[in-house]
Amino acid sequence: MAKLIYPVNVSLDGYMEDERGDLDWSISDDETYAFWTGFQRTIGTYVYGRKMYESMVYWETADAGATQPETTREFAQIWRAAEKIVYSRTLPAAASAKTKVEREFDPDAIRRLKASSEADMTIGGPELAASAMSAGLLDECHLLLNPIVLGGGKRALPDSVRMRLELLGERRFRNGVVHLHYRVIV
Repeated sequence: MAKLIYPVNVSLDGYMEDERGDLDWSISDDETYAFWTGFQRTIGTYVYGRKMYESMVYWETADAGATQPETTREFAQIWRAAEKIVYSRTLPAAASAKTKVEREFDPDAIRRLKASSEADMTIGGPELAASAMSAGLLDECHLLLNPIVLGGGKRALPDSVRMRLELLGERRFRNGVVHLHYRVIV
């Protein structure tokens, strides 16, 4: 049975986007990028909201040639190989291979997919993740806590959901980012 995992870059004050909707504040260097790429190796399906998908679809056509760093080429290959499900009422069609667009979030469909999948799944986008949390579908959270205070924007974790978590691991990077790995306690 696959796990449904919520991986997210988050500011110290709990935001995953700033007030303009930008993600460019997150701190990434070779060490954190290699870590995040390594994390992606076990993922078989990405479950996205529209906005998160639109930011990630870049990897469908990203140059993965020899001039790119190895971690960039590897991430592009991992992303292209995975299945993708996009939940959107407005996206007309998928812009990537191995991608299905669904109009409504269906918790039972995700339960069936978790039960039938061998590889883990991630969920991207805070509103979609909140729906999965509310439905009791989430198994783990991986937070990359960035040493920055944004003062506003889009919250990474919903206000309306209560979950107990068990800390499974932590890692501090040289750039000040801290990875926190939690399991949802049912």
